[in-house]
Amino acid sequence: MANLMASDVRSFIPSKSFALSKRFYAGLGWETRDVGPALALARVAEQQHFYLQDYYLKEVAENSMLHLTVEDAQAWYQHASGLVRSDPSFGARVQQPKRQVYGAMVTFLHDPSGVLLHLCQWDAREIGGPDQRARRALLPGNIIS
Repeated sequence: MANLMASDVRSFIPSKSFALSKRFYAGLGWETRDVGPALALARVAEQQHFYLQDYYLKEVAENSMLHLTVEDAQAWYQHASGLVRSDPSFGARVQQPKRQVYGAMVTFLHDPSGVLLHLCQWDAREIGGPDQRARRALLPGNIIS
């Protein structure tokens, strides 16, 4: 039988200004490195990456979102606010953390191209968020047919 195990998912995120986007994500504290012509890898954490591409289509960028689970949405708001204020050329926007109906406090951050980042702190009762519940639902004996 073929091994169909997957170990990683990486999104391709558009950038209106490739250099500016790389600088923005590096300013957030994420390692960015070129991996090919017009392509950079942004490393958020161990085994958590996405690609920045030197490609921009407004409709794509403004409908792209990244969800990141964080420990402290308020701390991320403070950090992102400082970055946005420090360099107006980013054209980025950040919103105060807001409680969401799905059990999380979320800071919304728009990158220089309009991509929306959800910096999500799950409530204690929602530890792991919907992803954890989905994994439990897929355990043998829990599959709905």
